[in-house]
Amino acid sequence: MNERPWPQPLQSGDRVQLAAASSALQGEAISRLEAGIAVLQHWGLEVCSHHNLERHWGYYAGTDQERLADLQACAPLVACVRGGWGSARLLEHPLMDDLLGAASSHWLLGFSDVTSLLWARQAAGIPGGVHGPMLTTLGAEPEWSQERLRALLFGEPLPALKGTSWSEGQARGPCLVGNLTVATHLLGTPHLPELRGAILLLEDVGEAPYRIDRMLSHWRLSGALQQVAGIGFGSFSDCEADEEDARDPQRSFGLNAVLQERCGDLGIPVIADLPFGHRCGNAAIPIGRMGHLDGTTGELQLL
Repeated sequence: MNERPWPQPLQSGDRVQLAAASSALQGEAISRLEAGIAVLQHWGLEVCSHHNLERHWGYYAGTDQERLADLQACAPLVACVRGGWGSARLLEHPLMDDLLGAASSHWLLGFSDVTSLLWARQAAGIPGGVHGPMLTTLGAEPEWSQERLRALLFGEPLPALKGTSWSEGQARGPCLVGNLTVATHLLGTPHLPELRGAILLLEDVGEAPYRIDRMLSHWRLSGALQQVAGIGFGSFSDCEADEEDARDPQRSFGLNAVLQERCGDLGIPVIADLPFGHRCGNAAIPIGRMGHLDGTTGELQLL
């Protein structure tokens, strides 16, 4: 499939469309959303009003049809308001084929549950997905992270991201960034992007080490992990063993031990502690953009 051109860089005055594609907004999420909108407005962008931010259907932010309609872009940037669960359901909706098949030149911003949408776009050959803060998290991001997202969307150069080298070597390939749990459930589906030669960048939240072990073992057993050119791990928030197991190392493995054991024998560069994921300081990374992973210096540079 021939990949389409990347969307044009944003300019002051461009419109932003809000998309509630996953879980319903509730509680303090509304005020956090307003803080994120204020950041976009400070950049000179015009944020379009959403017709019903309190919309819900069970624990979703509306029916599948309503949430899918939020993604039918009429603005240069579609910004997801929050994650949770629900975007993968949209991939089987009959209208999703039309959405992915239509000529599309907009940016799509989100992370966590939005991994499903970002990866499905990449699998369909549609560039412009950005793994980065959602509008309920953007306002709390540090200045460097907000500035990185602005620079990416406005077409300016980005600095390298620094992590911790675990396995040396060099890898060059398209960056495929996402949440490990969500991405694992795309294995074996037509919505999984090309893995061969990719730089796989993974993060997660709230998963015990044994569950991360199980997911990475799935990647290995399917042959998927053996296809990538390099691996970078972001933050794995609240993913350590529980207190009882942590007191007795004979009963458990720590997070880093699992990640290193499951990836350390692949013969490819592996970097940990890259600043993206559910912790504050979620560096924006464009899906499918060529990158260079340096296992010696521990750096990820976009090319």
